Formats: sequence, structure tokens, C-alpha cells
Amino acid sequence: MTAPNWEIGGRALGSRLLLGTARYPSLAVLQQAIRASDAGIVTVSLRRESASDRAGSQFWSLIKEMGVAVLPNTAGCKTVKEAVTTAEMAREVFETPWVKLEVIGDDYTLQPHPFLLVEAAEALCRRGFEVFPYTTEDLVVAERLIQAGCNILMPWGAPIGSGQGLNNPYALRTLRARYPEISLIVDAGIGKPSHAIQAMEMGYDGVLVNTAVARATDPVQMGRAFGLAVAAGRLAYLAGAMPTQEMAEPSTPVTGTPFWHSSPERHG
Repeated sequence: MTAPNWEIGGRALGSRLLLGTARYPSLAVLQQAIRASDAGIVTVSLRRESASDRAGSQFWSLIKEMGVAVLPNTAGCKTVKEAVTTAEMAREVFETPWVKLEVIGDDYTLQPHPFLLVEAAEALCRRGFEVFPYTTEDLVVAERLIQAGCNILMPWGAPIGSGQGLNNPYALRTLRARYPEISLIVDAGIGKPSHAIQAMEMGYDGVLVNTAVARATDPVQMGRAFGLAVAAGRLAYLAGAMPTQEMAEPSTPVTGTPFWHSSPERHG
């Protein structure tokens, strides 16, 4: 595990990559992908864990064995009551106050429901949860979530599982600039390591990836690729990437350099 260099939700972590745990071909592949990616946090759904289900017990044992931070989610919830109840159960099962809050408002795009999301966030913050709300890049919704008590926001890059990358870079940059003190993690729609680099170069604090790794031909190698991409993007942001410009600029200065001109031939 990389040396801690990121504090999120009261924990110090080394990696800024969050890795989802669904849709892998096997538990063994999932475990190898987590290790290869060096992910600091893994997201888990309460629906994956059941005291009476052997596969669920094996899954939870594997996650605990890895020693990574666990972020339970309320995946599939569509009402405030359902989301709050699921979060309470997850806190008991996974022994953490963290929760990735999802309240889905549209079945086609899986876009978060902005009004119910804020209402659920308010309820969970009052109950002592550290809420990681899955939201859009909308500034007004972001402000309401912060007012509700959220210190972390997880705006989408694109619809869940679409692999489209960052559909609205302008809005994501604006969100980053507006809330420099809030932890921002791009969640959903990331399809390639280059998408993760783009988000990190904008100054985002982390990236959550699931389908792009789980459904890769080689999930273990793809996990490693994303781990390297997130680290590279963060380094580029800290280093200060050069701004874009309209005109060319020579990489080798010409001022003060000698020039040689051939003398024209003289004809007698």
C-alpha cells in the first residue's frame, strides 16, 4: 500500500483510486485487481452481504482480509426511506459510518434524484454518517448537499457503466473551482485510464471506477493501469500543467542563436 498522502472522511490513505467490487468474473480476480490497483477504498453494496448466504460471507471475508477502507453504498435505492434504512443496515454490517449515498431518479440514465438525494443526505448527516453523495455536476445541488452537512461530493462523469468519460468537463472544472475545500471524487462513466487522468489533472481528489476494470479483458492489468493513471494525473496537477494556447511556440528559443547564410555565387 502506498504511503498515506490523502485524508478523506477522517482516514489517511495512500491511493486516490476507489474501486467498485461488482461484476467481476470471480472473487479471486476481484482480490487480484484490488491489489494490482493499490486502491485505497473499495465500494460494497449491502445486497452483496447476507448472513445466510455463503457467497456473501465469502465476499465480506475477502474484503476484510484485504485491509482496505470500505465504503458501503445504497445502490438501487429510489426513495429516502429506502436509502436511509439501507445505510443504517450497512453501518451495522460493515462497521463504518461511511456511506456512498445513491438515490436514483431515472431508470434509463441512473441519474441521481436531486431533491430526494438532498433530503436523504440531511437525514443521514443528522444520524452521524459521513455521507459520500453520488450526484450530478450541478452547482445548485452541490450547494444544497454541502448545506446538508456533506464534506464530500461524488459528481458523475457520465451515466453509470457507460464508459463515456467526462461528458461535461466545463461543469466539472467549475465545480472544482467553486468548492476548493470540498473533497470531490468523480464517480460513474469512467471507461479508460485516460479519463481518470483527465479528472485528476482538473484537481479532483479521487476517481471511482468499477465497470471499466471489472469488465476488462484482463481486470487485474486494468486495475493496475487505473492505479497508475490516478497517480500520474495527481502528479500532473500538482506540477502545474502548461496552459493551452492558440499559436505555436518553439520549444527551442531562437533569440541569440547564430544563423549561417550562404553567400551568392559571383559570376565574372
